[in-house]
Amino acid sequence: MGIESAVFNRTRLLLGEEAMSRLSEAKIIVFGVGGVGSWCAESLVRSGVKYLTIVDSDRVCITNINRQMMANLSTVGKVKVEALKEMLLRINPKAEIVARQQIFSADTAEEFHIGDYDYIVDCIDSLKDKALLIEMATRTKAKFYSSMGAALKLDPTRVKVGEFWSVSGCPLARALRNRFKRSKRFPAKKFLCVYSDELLENKGRNEACGTDHCMCPKAVDGPGDAALLNHEWCSSKAQINGSLMHITSMFGIILGGLIIKDIVG
Repeated sequence: MGIESAVFNRTRLLLGEEAMSRLSEAKIIVFGVGGVGSWCAESLVRSGVKYLTIVDSDRVCITNINRQMMANLSTVGKVKVEALKEMLLRINPKAEIVARQQIFSADTAEEFHIGDYDYIVDCIDSLKDKALLIEMATRTKAKFYSSMGAALKLDPTRVKVGEFWSVSGCPLARALRNRFKRSKRFPAKKFLCVYSDELLENKGRNEACGTDHCMCPKAVDGPGDAALLNHEWCSSKAQINGSLMHITSMFGIILGGLIIKDIVG
């Protein structure tokens, strides 16, 4: 028995040879490999998916360690998709992982050729870019899944799966729906989301990590603005919220599970 066959022995035992073949042939792209997307990618590769493209523009920050699969002290500063690819290939060296350090946006969307994939996974944070991906992905033949907001959650029993227009209690889903209604540009088909209706408040104060490992760009308006020279973006960005691995990883693993369930059929 070869290494690859041995790695997936228990998966094959449950699913059978035909399903394993379909898993190994599926082409999947994951946009955003942070606290949700990194675990989605891991769950797919550990289950036998071989053709995976991972997209993210960021580098690993020390503040990512509490919730992102590839984040640890040895990977701080590395390109996220490259650090994740390295770890995924340790699971299955024969997997074909394409790592793209890039932002999905109106300027770059056509470069990804998303219509070539069987499954598209949205784990993007940016509202504008997320809305664009939803619009474009739902117009392809691919099966599309999306993560709603995973921050400010604590209770794992409140994580759910639902159709986008039926999601309740999630501010991100509400903001997306409002954006679609204002623009009169809507998703072309229904799709499932992972979400939670729990919404807590931050109890701590948002501040810089206090180490020399911070990867955030400095928020400098100009060379003459001395007050901002040492002001980290991560300590001033209004959208940063607290999040925990057991919630973000659950979002990601459920997304991976939805894909595996669909492939197995």
